[in-house]
Amino acid sequence: MSTSLILLINYLIRNEIVKFSTSFVTILISLGFLLGACASDREQSAATESPIANSPSPVAASPTTPEATTQIDAAHNTSVSQGGQVVEVGPYHLELVTLKEASGVHLDFYLQQGDTHEAIPDINVTGQIQLPSGTQKTVQFEYDVDGKHYVAILPETAAGEYKVAILTDIKGEKVNGRFSFSQ
Repeated sequence: MSTSLILLINYLIRNEIVKFSTSFVTILISLGFLLGACASDREQSAATESPIANSPSPVAASPTTPEATTQIDAAHNTSVSQGGQVVEVGPYHLELVTLKEASGVHLDFYLQQGDTHEAIPDINVTGQIQLPSGTQKTVQFEYDVDGKHYVAILPETAAGEYKVAILTDIKGEKVNGRFSFSQ
């Protein structure tokens, strides 16, 4: 039974809005199981179609598995994925690809727009990174004209999870994405 239904029942009982009866309890429990089953089917359906479709904020949660990236690409007819973590923000496609190197982590950030995923060159792209130790680090991305993406090197080799917030300003419009990776 869902947590919100249990809270509702407790509230109604405490405030004596509803008097307990066996049939009432049976109906509520049945309703809870029915709603739980429907919600489960809806979540599975939504996960198959687009794992970030129900994100409440413009900064969408990023998938951490290649399977999730493939699903997002299929849902958005994306044929240009670089195999990284993808976040769709309105008309923008944000993708972060990480590659571990001896001196740190090579970061490739693809910022594209529209159905054709046209690259957006020459804007300010900053990465705010939380290291596994909890320390914050900022890196500035540079645009690679030939590769049509932004590049940065994070000179860190510590093992653990890194949380990344990519901050961009596209002609006054803030377009941000959140990613994570482990090494």
